[in-house]
Amino acid sequence: MPLFKVSPEKEAALFRRMAQLNVRESDIEERFIKGSGRGGQKLNKTSSCVYLLHAPSGIEIKCQRGRSQSLNRFLARRELCERIAEQVEGERSRKQQERERIRRQKRRRSQRQKARMLDDKRHQGEKKILRKPVDHSRGE
Repeated sequence: MPLFKVSPEKEAALFRRMAQLNVRESDIEERFIKGSGRGGQKLNKTSSCVYLLHAPSGIEIKCQRGRSQSLNRFLARRELCERIAEQVEGERSRKQQERERIRRQKRRRSQRQKARMLDDKRHQGEKKILRKPVDHSRGE
């Protein structure tokens, strides 16, 4: 009988991934917390939010993507595997790369960059002024 409410293939893939990363169920402390956010009375009454603590690595995962506790348990374990893979394999995950990309976009420009950008804008504006048609009616 499946442990989570997902397809047997997905469940088997998760357990294979956990075995590859040497993550045992006995190393995971699992707690259920009342959810928060949208969802109404049903969400406020049930403990569908899953909290996992992987003792050897100290990684904590909190998952409340769906209303189903079983699905959240599956998703939390998958997230735990991703985080452990980052640590073990030393590779940057695609989520980490995305976070860094957004951070670079939001970073303030240096004064030199700002001055160059404004210079370029001024130059572009001057070019636009020169493109205007000549007014022959003014008699100059």
